[in-house]
Amino acid sequence: MRIAGSDSRVLVTGGAGFIGSHLVDFLAGAGCRVTVLDNFRNGREENLQAALRTGRVNVVRGDIVDPRVCDNTLPGHPVVFHLACLGVRHSLHNPHENHQVNALGTLNLLQSARRAGVTRFLYVSTSEVYGRALAFPLTEQATTWPTTVYGASKLAGEHYAAAFHTCHGLPVVRVRPFNNYGPRAHFEGDSGEVIPRFLLRALAGQPPVIFGDGSHTRDFLFVQDCAEALVRIAECDALVGGLVNLGYGEEVRIDALARLALEVVGRNDLKPMHEADRPGDVPRLWVDATKLRQTTGWRPRIPLAQGLADTLEYYHALYTANPRCLEQMQTRNWEV
Repeated sequence: MRIAGSDSRVLVTGGAGFIGSHLVDFLAGAGCRVTVLDNFRNGREENLQAALRTGRVNVVRGDIVDPRVCDNTLPGHPVVFHLACLGVRHSLHNPHENHQVNALGTLNLLQSARRAGVTRFLYVSTSEVYGRALAFPLTEQATTWPTTVYGASKLAGEHYAAAFHTCHGLPVVRVRPFNNYGPRAHFEGDSGEVIPRFLLRALAGQPPVIFGDGSHTRDFLFVQDCAEALVRIAECDALVGGLVNLGYGEEVRIDALARLALEVVGRNDLKPMHEADRPGDVPRLWVDATKLRQTTGWRPRIPLAQGLADTLEYYHALYTANPRCLEQMQTRNWEV
């Protein structure tokens, strides 16, 4: 199935968010006509400024928890990229709402997609579904053992998507991205991610905060690589009905990441602070992306050192324009 360059009508839920907005940029740049469905709780209008200038992007304000919004928006969009969700830290202080959006919202979209005759539905899950898996690197056959309501609710969405494929023939592809980073990543509130938080604190002359002893690992993928991969996955007929991992394939310790962040900012004089472990933190994430590479031919382009330098440019500009932005960062951002 061809999407990029085909003048396809595409719906992106959560398209004003971090990954979603980069996906919208890619799709609009490839000639697609894109509708963004977002309630702007975590998404930002400024994330869409470049895409809107193409004249190929339309924005619908709405919430996937409302079935009427889904029914009204999906018709006329043969391709759906479903990224709208609430994140892992949010699930620690508001598990019920997290479930409503991630699981029930997905079910609403699947029902509307079936009624609208959608020809490709890409469900964007998360590596957090693996939880306390024991065998590494993680293949698609690894046991799912989520440690948070976020991971569990995203896994529920996976199962709903698979059921709609099996029962109703909906052309669904499920993808599990590992940790994304890059410009527009959230630093504030319960959506705040580790790399922008490390960079902004270093820019302000403050040490990075590490939860635990720093031995936790993650597999980091630059967001623009992710956006391209999502389109390649959606275009791959061999993956319909299936599941695929999406990541760089390099395991990085969090204490090593902190040192890299300090180095790229030029603040090697700062030393990380350690706090107690976060509740439900997955100890280790490291992807085996063999299936993705074999089925699509996709390869990541941006190594971590280059990606951090590119990301720093964005946050340096943000910090220069608004040095008080650090006030939006709560250290223990899973607490109310």
